[in-house]
Amino acid sequence: MAEHSVITPLPGTFYRKATPESAPFVEVGERVDADTVIGLIEVMKQFSELTAGTAGRLTAFAVEDGDPVEPGQVVATLDDQ
Repeated sequence: MAEHSVITPLPGTFYRKATPESAPFVEVGERVDADTVIGLIEVMKQFSELTAGTAGRLTAFAVEDGDPVEPGQVVATLDDQ
């Protein structure tokens, strides 16, 4: 079983939901495809989608909803199960 890290290319704020009232894009334990959106990175009121980058099962988020992130930071981990 291989573990994969989802890394943010941007600095900003990480959000797991599109709006405060929305459900999270994905939950830990869910299967995702490479193009599945797992969160948003907000930089100066502009939102960029962060995708899984590879297919697998989401095993953990390394940051919380609303946390600041830096380029190269691990946001989540996946395994290839």
